[in-house]
Amino acid sequence: QVQLRESDPGLVRPSQTLSLTCTVSGGSITTSYYLWSWIRQSPGKIMEFIGYIDNFGNTNYNPALAGRTSISRDTSKNQFTLQLRSVSPEDTGVYSCVRSLRCCGPLKGNFTDTAWGPGTQVTVSS
Repeated sequence: QVQLRESDPGLVRPSQTLSLTCTVSGGSITTSYYLWSWIRQSPGKIMEFIGYIDNFGNTNYNPALAGRTSISRDTSKNQFTLQLRSVSPEDTGVYSCVRSLRCCGPLKGNFTDTAWGPGTQVTVSS
């Protein structure tokens, strides 16, 4: 059974870079057919896709966030990492790493073969 877990963001202040690492066990991030994504949800807002990295290491980002988003991976550690630069209080929310099928994921209403990390609270405040 694949499991995902997000790291603790620590203290994040405006203008800094948020770094989160998702550690995956029970499955390889190089396995075909899967996307490894970061999503977030802020109070009063819908869940927002941030970006993903696929089994080849190719990335795709939400255009609204692409300019300050980077997703990378370390296959030897079976981890993938989010960097969100120049954060502001508007970036506050619960951040989750997610594994979904390449064809479709929960944001498209398909929960088949989807795995979630427990989520981690990110609070951007001075």
